[in-house]
Amino acid sequence: MSAVDLTLEITREAGAWDTLEDVEGLCVRAAEAALVVAGVEGLVSLELLLTDDDAIRAINLEWRNLDKPTNVLSFPAAPTPGFPGPRPLGDVVLAYETLAREAEEEGKSLADHAAHLLAHGVLHCLGYDHDTDAAAEEMEALETRAMALIGIADPYGGAT
Repeated sequence: MSAVDLTLEITREAGAWDTLEDVEGLCVRAAEAALVVAGVEGLVSLELLLTDDDAIRAINLEWRNLDKPTNVLSFPAAPTPGFPGPRPLGDVVLAYETLAREAEEEGKSLADHAAHLLAHGVLHCLGYDHDTDAAAEEMEALETRAMALIGIADPYGGAT
């Protein structure tokens, strides 16, 4: 894809993630695609927690004071100038049950929806957000380009 070299540490804590064929490969492809479209180069690392609604609900309550499960949470790493080794980007957490429910409601495969939400989380770790219309349009365009790189249709339903 580009000159990005990603170290992705994946922890499967809970949830039925083993129902997805090659979940690790899917996660690597989605994260790398997000990094490529964002123009990231060099050695980078990312932590990914694959969990369930109960765990993400607890994390959401602790860090965002929201007592409910969500599909994805992102925690950007603090800048580490001169840090030896790959530049840490942060942590992303995905909740299996919420993603499975959303995928079914939206008529998408679980794998495609998980890849999209992981790319979304990676972009948050890079500083992208959707707090204004312009920022949301930029982030959605990057997500759509990232998904196209790995053969997944526009997650927002637009023309590809």
